[in-house]
Formats: sequence, C-alpha cells, structure tokens
Amino acid sequence: MSQADAGTQDARRATLPAHQARRRQSFFVLLLLCAFLFRLSFGLCSQFWADDERQIYLIGLKFYTTGAWPYFGPDVSSGVQVPGALQGLLVGLPLFIAPLPEAPFVLLNLLSFASLCLFAWYCTRRLPGSPAWFVWGWLLTAPWTLNFSTHVVNPSYVLPGGILFFVGALETYPATRRGLVPTACANLMMGFALFWVMQLHLSWVVLVPFLLASLYFQFRERGTKALAPLAWLACGAALSGCLLAPTLLKYGLTNGAGGTAGMFATDAANLPRVLNPFEGVPARFLSLASFELARFTGRDTAERLAFLRENLWLAPFAVFLGAVGILQPAAMIVLWFRKKTAREDWPALKRLTLLTVLLLCALFLFTSKAPASHTFYVTFPLAALYGFYCWDSLLARRGWRVFAAAFLACGVVFHAGLAAHNFPRVSLYADRATAQAAISSKNYQLLGERRPGSLY
Repeated sequence: MSQADAGTQDARRATLPAHQARRRQSFFVLLLLCAFLFRLSFGLCSQFWADDERQIYLIGLKFYTTGAWPYFGPDVSSGVQVPGALQGLLVGLPLFIAPLPEAPFVLLNLLSFASLCLFAWYCTRRLPGSPAWFVWGWLLTAPWTLNFSTHVVNPSYVLPGGILFFVGALETYPATRRGLVPTACANLMMGFALFWVMQLHLSWVVLVPFLLASLYFQFRERGTKALAPLAWLACGAALSGCLLAPTLLKYGLTNGAGGTAGMFATDAANLPRVLNPFEGVPARFLSLASFELARFTGRDTAERLAFLRENLWLAPFAVFLGAVGILQPAAMIVLWFRKKTAREDWPALKRLTLLTVLLLCALFLFTSKAPASHTFYVTFPLAALYGFYCWDSLLARRGWRVFAAAFLACGVVFHAGLAAHNFPRVSLYADRATAQAAISSKNYQLLGERRPGSLY
C-alpha cells in the first residue's frame, strides 16, 4: 500500500467519529421533531368544549376580537379571577400571527416542549449514566405532561414556569446544587417563573416557601455579596410581573387581586381528605411522576369502562399501564427509605421531596378545596426528578431497561388511541367551523359567553 493510500485511510478513520456524531445529532433532532408533532397532535385531539377549556380560550379570543386589554385571567369561582394579562396574551397573541383556531395550541406546545427539553437536559446532567432515552421519553410522553400542557387550559401553562422555578431553586440550595446553572441565571429564572405562575393559577403560593428558602441559603452562604445575583431575581420578576402591573395600577391592590385573597381560609375539616392514603396529597403528588391512567380516560368507572368497550384493542395496554401506574407510587414510597445509592445527593433530594409533600399538606388546610393533582401541577418537576432518582439504580440493569422501553412504547400507543377516540367527540374538530367563524368575524361570542360575574 502506498503512503498516499495509507494517509487517505487514516484521514477517513479520523473523520468517521465526527461523521457518526453528526448522524446521531441529526437522528436526535428528528426524534425531537416527531415528539413535538405527537404532542401537538395529541393536544389538538384533546378536550376543547368543556367549560374550563372554552372559558380559557375565550379570554384570549376576547382580547383578539375586541382589543380590550385582559386585566384578569382564569376564573377561580364566581366573581373571582386571577389578576394579570398573561393568560389572555398567551391565547390571544398567536391569533394575530395566524388567525386559525390551532394557533394558541401551537404556542402552548412550543412553550411546554421547550421547557421539558430544558428539564430533560437538566435531569440527565444530574444523573449521568442513567438512560437519557428514558428521561427524555418519559418527560415528553408521560400522562401528566401530555394530558396537560398540550391543550388550552390554564394549568397547562403552569409547566414552563414550574420547570424554570425548580431548576433555579435546586441550583441555589447548597445540598442540591450541581453547578449546572449560574446563580444569577437561577435567580432570574425563579423571579420570572413566580410572576408567570401567579397570573395563571393560585398554586403560585406553593413557590413562595421555596423562594424564601433560596434567599436564606444565598444570604447565609454569601452575606451581602448575594445582593448582586439577587438583582437578577428582581429582573426576572419584572419581566413577567410587568403584565400584572396594569391590573394593580387600574384597580388598586385590593380590587386588583380579583377576589383571590378570599380563597385562602383555614379549614381543618380538610385534614382527612389531605391525609387519605389513596386520594390524599402524598398519593396525588407521586401520581404526577406515575402513569396515571384512570383520571384521563373518564370521570368515573362507568365512563372508563365505556371507553375500553369502544376501544377493545387498547384494553391490554390499559391493563398493563394501569398496573404499572398503581405500583409506581408504592415503589417510590418504599424506595424513599433506601439509604445508599450511587448518587451523593440522594439524601438531600429525598428530604426535599418529603418536605414538599408536607408543605402541600399544610397548604391544603388553608382552603376548602379537596386535594387534586392538577392544583399542584406546578410541583411536577420535583416529583419527576424524585422518580428518576428512584429508578436510577434499577435502570442500570438490562432487564429493567428493556421493561422501561416497552413501557414507554405502550404509553405512546395508548395515548395515540386515546387521541383517536377523543378527536371526533371532544376536540376542537368536533365543531372547528364555529371557532373559525368567531375568529374570522372577530366576534368571540360566536364561540360562547364568558361566565357571569367575570371581571374580563
């Protein structure tokens, strides 16, 4: 072989790894695109005509059709609304870009998809060696992130704020910090996320104790030197809080709260419901990181059985996924007592998870509302991260990895079947013409009326 031929082969071998890396990157991007389209399609096939979903859509549609500034957002109860313009803008602004009923869905899915990608990156960096395909696959196809955060309803928009907040908070607590996000950026994220969630859902109060803990740790570690990074907290708060300011300036602090202050009152009678072993706060918190099937297939047993009778081919998937979804919370409780793992921050993370559950239990003693998972969906990032730490050592074994891959595949198939079932019944496409007529004629009332007593 000539020296020239040998040199050519050496060059080819040198470029091969780079070529393979580009192919892997291209394949990864293709998978992400498929995941986004799957999530968007699922959201478009989801509930649109139920009262809560339609009312949220109407807030943005009213802003688009009338031009009136949306001083208030989601309804809490009769005459009580969350203050701030964010919800109306998130639904209404996409219609100015593309006056089509699907436009708000696209923006929502872009926001939720981007935030889940950020969180998947963060989780894989915290858990090197854990299968990245499982982390990304689960976050993008889990029941909670598919059935919420893909279709237009106010809790769906909470997810991006929740992810930004808790990634930032974890990076400011000494026991959980991994140095993945600079302190200034972490503070910016927390400030922005707090006022983001504040304009979408009353669960923003859950974030306050975490923020206070972050401030305490930062000042304890750095003293007055913490003031510089904390300026970024104020900047983040200003970025999203500026949409709340017009409401407070126009209506004042009391009336500008939209009556939400009256929603918080001590209710010790809620204690039995909070501590119910099957439907209380601990079980519902862990369900966020589990394959919760029953909630999303019907309001009661009769509806769920009717769904399975109409879709018998999904029954085997439902049985398998339902069984796993029941075992997951039980396993996460048992694994909490595990003392030794390969992860040094396991003790800190499991204590933070326990404190989160106790905090939620305490907060539900200040409301008459029964515990429901969607009311603290904002804590999904903590539940999901705790779940990944629980499964980390199991997924080191080939058998469990095969099981996990089959589990994710079955979940995708089941949700595809659920979307096909919902498409002609409850989705936008059950009567898309009415929604399009309301947009084209700039008459939101063609789609429906806002609730009596609504402030906007």
